[in-house]
Amino acid sequence: MVSTKAPEDAYTAEPFVPEHGGLPALRKAAAECRGCPLHRDATQTVFGNGDTDARVLIVGEQPGDQEDRQGKPFVGPAGRLLDRALAEAGIDPGQTYVTNTVKHFKFTSSGPGKRRIHKAPSLREMTACGPWLAAELAVVDPELIVILGATAGKALLGSSFRVTQQRGMLLEEEIHGRQTRVVATIHPSAALRADDREAVYQGLVSDLKVAARALD
Repeated sequence: MVSTKAPEDAYTAEPFVPEHGGLPALRKAAAECRGCPLHRDATQTVFGNGDTDARVLIVGEQPGDQEDRQGKPFVGPAGRLLDRALAEAGIDPGQTYVTNTVKHFKFTSSGPGKRRIHKAPSLREMTACGPWLAAELAVVDPELIVILGATAGKALLGSSFRVTQQRGMLLEEEIHGRQTRVVATIHPSAALRADDREAVYQGLVSDLKVAARALD
C-alpha cells in the first residue's frame, strides 16, 4: 500500500536540507521546508542571518511576530535590545550570526483583530528543525555559541538545562556533533517583560561579557 503521509508527519527537516551550496542554498531550501506542521500557519520561513564568518553564533527560540512578517530573525524589540546589549558587552552585532532553534513562528490568535500570541515550540518541533541548525553551524563554524533562553537551552543542551543555574558560564559542549564553547543567558524578551527592566538587562550584558572575554 502506498503511503499518503505528508512530509511534515515525519517531524524532521532532514530531507529538505541540501548537502552543498552554503548559506544561500540552505536559506533557499528552508523556504520550502515542510518538515513539521509549523509551516502551515506561519507567513514564511525565518532563516538565520548575519556574518558568514562570524566568531559568535547566537541561537534563540523561534521567530516572533515581526520576524515572521519580515522574514529575518531578531528584527523586533527583542532584537534591538539584543544588539544594544551585545555592543555594550563588547561584541559587534554586525559580526555575529543570529538564528533560532525553530524557523517558523508558532502562535495562538486571541482578542480583537486576532492578535498573534507567541507559543513555545515543543521538543518534537525543535528536534524536527535541528538539521537546519546543524547545517548553519557547519557552514559558519563559530568559535562560540550564545544561547538565549531556557527553551533554546533545552533544545541544544538537554532537558536538564536550567538557564537560572547555567547562565553566564563558559561551557564546553557537544552540539550537533561539534565540540564548541557555549555561553547561555536569558532571552532579551525577558528583559522587556520584567518589572525591573534595567536590572534584568544588566544581567544580560554581564552574561554577554563572559562571551566577549572568551573571544579575546
